[in-house]
Amino acid sequence: VSRPLSPGAARRKLSRTEEDSAVGEAGGQGKPRYTWADYQTWGDDRRWEIIGGDAYEMSPSPTSRHQRVVGELHAAMHGWFRGRPCQLFVAPMDVVLGEADVVQPDLLVVCDARQIRRTHIAGAPALAVEVLSDSSLQRDRLLKTDLYARHGVKEFWLVTPWPPIVEVLLLREGRYEVHAVLGRERTLASPSFPGLQIPLREVFDFPLEPGEAPLVPQEPPAPRY
Repeated sequence: VSRPLSPGAARRKLSRTEEDSAVGEAGGQGKPRYTWADYQTWGDDRRWEIIGGDAYEMSPSPTSRHQRVVGELHAAMHGWFRGRPCQLFVAPMDVVLGEADVVQPDLLVVCDARQIRRTHIAGAPALAVEVLSDSSLQRDRLLKTDLYARHGVKEFWLVTPWPPIVEVLLLREGRYEVHAVLGRERTLASPSFPGLQIPLREVFDFPLEPGEAPLVPQEPPAPRY
C-alpha cells in the first residue's frame, strides 16, 4: 500500500511554526507539505513523487517484467513518433504538474515544445502511460488517475502486465472516460494520435510465472438427458 513518506534528512524540514501556519482558514485545509522547490533539494539517489504535497518513494525498483513491458511500449512508440512534432520520453523524467504535484510517468508524450525544460517537463503531457506494479498499484490507479484528470492529461494508459490488460482513458469535461479495455490479442489504437497502433501480443511477450495460466475457453459438461 502506498503511503506518504518522509524524504529524509536531505530535504528541508518544516518547522513547527511553518506547520502551524500551514493550516488555512477555509475549511481547515493546509498548504502543501512538500513542493517542487523542496524536491529539488533532496540529495539522495532514491526516486520520489509528490502528489498533493505528500511525498511517495518510488521503491522497490521495478520488476524485470515491468521494465520489459515499458521497453516494448517505448520501442513501438519511438518509431512512430520519430520525425513528428510530439516528443516521447521515458522515465525517469520529472513532470511538474503544479507546485505540489511532481510525478514520473513510465512514458509520456509532449506536443508543446515550450513545456520541455532541461531538467523537467512543465505542465501536463498529451499522453501519460503508467505500467502497474504491486508497489505502485494504489498510487497509480487512484491518486494519479485523479491527478492527471485534474491537470488536463488528455489521454492516459493504465497497463497491467499480468493479467495482460491495457485501459485507455480519455479526458472529457474534466473526467476520464474508458475508451477501451484491451487484452493481449488486441491492438492498441490511440484515440489522440491516429495511426499509432501497437499489437499488444508483442508488448506482453514474456514467460509466465508459476501459478499463472492464460485465459482459454473451456468445454462445459455434457448435457443430462
